[in-house]
Amino acid sequence: MVQLKTDSSIEAMRDTGRVVAQLLTAAREAAKVGVSLRELDEVARGVLREAGAGSPFLGYRPHFAPTPFPGVVCTSVNDAIVHGIPTDYRLRDGDLVSVDGGATLGGWAGDSAISLTVGRARPEDTRLIETAFAALDAGIAAAVVGNRIGDIAHAIGTVCRTAGYGIPEGFGGHGIGRAMHEDPGVPNEGRPGRGMVLRHGMVLAIEPMLIAGGRDEFYADRDGWTLRSTDGSRAAHAEHTVAITHEGPRILTAL
Repeated sequence: MVQLKTDSSIEAMRDTGRVVAQLLTAAREAAKVGVSLRELDEVARGVLREAGAGSPFLGYRPHFAPTPFPGVVCTSVNDAIVHGIPTDYRLRDGDLVSVDGGATLGGWAGDSAISLTVGRARPEDTRLIETAFAALDAGIAAAVVGNRIGDIAHAIGTVCRTAGYGIPEGFGGHGIGRAMHEDPGVPNEGRPGRGMVLRHGMVLAIEPMLIAGGRDEFYADRDGWTLRSTDGSRAAHAEHTVAITHEGPRILTAL
């Protein structure tokens, strides 16, 4: 069931979203050659502590997971698409890393993700990341009252496919509110004019995921969490929590 948020609830979610934005900004600044993924997680924990916020990621255990998630951010490097566990792996020159972070504050959740390169960026990685954010922008632009979920999905999918990238099958965005994952699901590809009608008060986490090699297939790593591209090509992930309002889409996880 979709839970519509009141205007005051959206304002409260904006407070949570700012914490998420601060967390990802700090992670971006800390992502240097030689820094470990675990150290990025520690940076994110520090932001949450300072804000008096909690983490919807830490201890989260969906049905597919063999163990509760051990970090407050997902750190997915190179061929890892999403759900990468923060480990002692140290970032290398030219790595592409996606950081997916969340926060809970005042009983409300926020969720956002960025992708970036460390050190010298490869042109193909820059294009991949830019396309991920372009797909996110297109999805957000379609998140208006009276449109449908399929309009968001179609906007995202068109950007990704036009650029020649793959889209991990079965993974996409979601509703968000008191819990990190709520109804409805928000696919990253679909037909326009289909699906649930978008209404004022809906809040969605919109999150394109792109695979550079153009294939949609992926597999789960031995850790049971990390999803990797089957062809070994690199991946990018971009996400914002967005409120649908009569005034247009409102990004809640911006600074």
